[in-house]
Amino acid sequence: FISFFFFFLLSSFHPNDADRPLRTSVGASLQRHKRNWVWNQFFVLEEYTGDDPLYVGKLHSDVDKGEGKVKYVLNGEGASSIFTIDENTGDIHATKRLDREEQPYYTLRAQARDRATNLPVEPESEFVIKVQDINDNEPKFLDGPYNAQVPEMSPVGTSVVEVKATDADDPTYGNSARVVYSILEGQPYFSVEPKTGIVRTALPNMDREARDQYLLVIQAKDMVGQMGGLSGTTSVTVTLTDVNDNPPRFSRKSYQFAVPESLPVASVVAKIKALDSDIGPNAEMDYRIIEGDGLGVFRVVPDKDTQEGVIILQKNLDFEKKSSYTLKIEASNRNIDPRFLSQGPFSDTAMVRLTVENVDEPPIFSPLSKMVVSEAAKVGTIIGTVSALDPDSTNSPIRYSIDRNTDLERFFNIESTTGVISTAKPLDREANAVHNITILAIESLDPSQVGKGAALITVMDINDNAPVFAIEYETILCESAGPGQVIETISAVDKDEPPSGHRFVFSLTAETAGNMNFTLRDNKDNTASILTKRGGFQRREQAMYRLPVLIVDSGTPALSSTNTLSIRVCDCDLDGTPQSCGTEAFMLSAGLSTGALIAILACIIILLVLVLLIVTMRRRKKEPLILDEDRDVRENIVRYDDEGGGEEDTEAFDMVALRNLNAVRDSKARRDVTPEVPTLYCSRPPPYKITPDNGIFREFIWDRLKDADVDPSAPPYDSLQTYAFEGSGSVAESLSSLDSLSTDSEQNYDYLSDWGPRFRKLADLYGHSDSSNIFSS
Repeated sequence: FISFFFFFLLSSFHPNDADRPLRTSVGASLQRHKRNWVWNQFFVLEEYTGDDPLYVGKLHSDVDKGEGKVKYVLNGEGASSIFTIDENTGDIHATKRLDREEQPYYTLRAQARDRATNLPVEPESEFVIKVQDINDNEPKFLDGPYNAQVPEMSPVGTSVVEVKATDADDPTYGNSARVVYSILEGQPYFSVEPKTGIVRTALPNMDREARDQYLLVIQAKDMVGQMGGLSGTTSVTVTLTDVNDNPPRFSRKSYQFAVPESLPVASVVAKIKALDSDIGPNAEMDYRIIEGDGLGVFRVVPDKDTQEGVIILQKNLDFEKKSSYTLKIEASNRNIDPRFLSQGPFSDTAMVRLTVENVDEPPIFSPLSKMVVSEAAKVGTIIGTVSALDPDSTNSPIRYSIDRNTDLERFFNIESTTGVISTAKPLDREANAVHNITILAIESLDPSQVGKGAALITVMDINDNAPVFAIEYETILCESAGPGQVIETISAVDKDEPPSGHRFVFSLTAETAGNMNFTLRDNKDNTASILTKRGGFQRREQAMYRLPVLIVDSGTPALSSTNTLSIRVCDCDLDGTPQSCGTEAFMLSAGLSTGALIAILACIIILLVLVLLIVTMRRRKKEPLILDEDRDVRENIVRYDDEGGGEEDTEAFDMVALRNLNAVRDSKARRDVTPEVPTLYCSRPPPYKITPDNGIFREFIWDRLKDADVDPSAPPYDSLQTYAFEGSGSVAESLSSLDSLSTDSEQNYDYLSDWGPRFRKLADLYGHSDSSNIFSS
């Protein structure tokens, strides 16, 4: 069929067509000849599956007389790789499987050449091989799967989304690329237009609260949906968006809450919530109190996150005045859709009952007025009174005190029962002009209930500070100064603050008023000028002048002070700038240079060093070069040559001190060591008891208490035991060895004589040989 088709094309094409240019054969000059090439284009089916090469067509030239002198050559796209030509016959075959979707046509060039010379016998001509389409590609949804949204309660036919399938087959040839759409899953809720692929709603009143998401399967089929057509599918997820079609509703019509009366203002009392099936902005609600006896005491605001109605306290509660409140609260949607107003009002109401619980409250102070006290007030002066009441029905008595953290220096006292505040120390306005102290009110029946109030005490000023110089003046007087020259302008300061302001009067003291060197002029503006009375000041004669100045304030009574102004005489340049002042300048002017001064100072230092060396050498000569053998400087040992008389020696030590409480009080006990407390108690109490003076004993106890309070390292030794009775006997009797000779002891002490001369005395006393002689005498 293919061979016949192309043979028909070749045989039916007439060479004398008017729209074709005439070509001349090789060697022709001016003569017209018939057209030699008789083809335009070839066609070949894609996806050929045969075993043999596919015949495409045949090329032939009129020059070819069948003698084998002409050969055919093929060039261009796919030449030799896809398409081959029989150089003898001109038959063209396709050697590979073609796909129109990859390349729809191929452009090639053909030429007839002389076999012997390889020269062209015809000009090269171009032709096209088109790949003919078959239905070998199914429609594909390149943008799938799809996600779409549509508002709930949308009317039938509302557009949801448009799906688009693409078929790679040739749309200009047959029905291979003509696609129709259908819905496989998602009915009866949605439908799709067959030609456009637009998905639309198919049911009215789809409720998001019942079902908010649908999964659709859309099919696209080519060949206009006929049998044998290829198809492809995609999924469409449709989500119903919310609209405000549900009003808010309280789960209960009445609520009850308990509120303690001590709850602070602006605290949250309770929360209520109206339920709304909608979401997002459609579920936003406003709450308001529309009725009730707590309109001014409470308010309700919406919580933006939870959409709850939050009831907030606006005023303090008092159980004794009102124990319960009733509120009617309305919840309404903020964003209402007019399309659904016919379903009813988008609001709901509920009753809220708030019960106030009685709480034991701390005392409450009455409004405190500012208190004023003069800094000249004596200790004990009453400043003012504060008062507080127990707001509870028990009406407990109140005791007042001052929070000492606000009055560390204890300037004030308060009477615990009346609340009268008085001064406890002299006040000084210049140190602290305002005292802000906290007063504590404590219930007597329940000390845990403490109320706090503030007392603002202002200290009024009195004239108790004398004026002084504003700064430490360093006045320079040039030697070239003439009479009447102002050398300094002084001012004063005063710690006091009189209501009308300061007014100072300056003058020289009576002793210096008649001096011949300086005078003072009061400028009447709290300053004064110091002027010279003469000229010719010389620093050689006097380098420093001290001028006493008397300053008097305008207080009542007026206070004054004498301040000394130091005036140094200096050598100045023409502009009045001091160049050298005082004794140093005088010495330099006398002819002593700086080098001479340094030399004098060095000589003095050398003399001092020599004196120190001489003194040191003399001290060393007085010390012995060899230390005494019995003297060891490494130990601090004191030797005594007297042995003591034992228990019966009452002359070497005063035994009265052991029995005198006052003597014990005078000696300070060491607190760095633990006192030795006897573990064996006397068999009977002391035979006498000393009762000291009560004042002395009280002072003794307070001294010991203060020592214990300020010493953080010593433990609290609270037990002081004094034993003035030694006892008359012991169950163990005497432990002394002096009576051992009177017993029948068989102990032999003769070995003591072998221990050397140091034990000779003991050997004589205890030896059996000489003991009878010793004691017999």
